Amino acid sequence: MTFRLDMTMMFAMHDALRRELERIARITARTDDDPRRVLRTAAGWELFKTFLRVHHTSEDVALWPVMRHELASRPDGLALLEAMEAEHAAIDPLLAGVDAALADRDHGGEILGGLVDALVTGLSGHLRHEETEGLALIDASLDDRQWLHFAEIHRERIGGEVPRYLPWLLDGADARTTALILDRLPAPVRTAYHDEWRAAYTDLNLYP
Repeated sequence: MTFRLDMTMMFAMHDALRRELERIARITARTDDDPRRVLRTAAGWELFKTFLRVHHTSEDVALWPVMRHELASRPDGLALLEAMEAEHAAIDPLLAGVDAALADRDHGGEILGGLVDALVTGLSGHLRHEETEGLALIDASLDDRQWLHFAEIHRERIGGEVPRYLPWLLDGADARTTALILDRLPAPVRTAYHDEWRAAYTDLNLYP
């Protein structure tokens, strides 16, 4: 589908979240080590939670309320918007549940797999729903100014995490997506990404 608004960052974020879900699911399925030990100390798990929450709270604050106003006379659009919001609301309890299982040395191992499966299913389903229906509704509802405002709120919430966020976002991204994102950034940011940030991200050893 062709969009009027620039959805490059939205699709890149979705791809990054799916990538991390796959990594987390693989770790949880391991039998050669305790997945709780790996995830409990994993920088990758912390980055995943941080950037997922930034993305969702930015939508909750700067996207859905604007759309609710624009869709006031469209019951079908409002129903889809409410579904998006409900899917968001289901994710945080799953993240908290996984964290609780990681901290529970007695019984956490018994429930971790089920919680991660629910997280993978719930978040993957939400991303798919957003891509198949939600983005088209966004594209039809918002003007360029409103869309740029959402992007600005997202950037503000990333804040000082940019040196880790950018290489995390582009981890495994194809050359076209990487170029599209980097080319719109100021030259000093591109230089820092290539000369410092990418190597520092690699050194994090995301899932030891």
